[in-house]
Amino acid sequence: MNTETKTYPDLMTEQELIEYLRIPEVSKSTNYKNVIDHLKRVRDLPRIHLCSKALYPLKAVHEWVNRQTSTWK
Repeated sequence: MNTETKTYPDLMTEQELIEYLRIPEVSKSTNYKNVIDHLKRVRDLPRIHLCSKALYPLKAVHEWVNRQTSTWK
């Protein structure tokens, strides 16, 4: 178990989001971008676009995770 805590920037790139959500550990997909695209379409994953690039606000993603967690009972 890794005891180090990684810090993430306030605006994460897609790769940072993939790490933050631990997609490689929980998904069987070999293309993690597809997993993120699915979460954007189906689960309304929060993001903003700057210069045609999607960035994911850490606080909004954290709140989104909490909302998603409370919907699964």
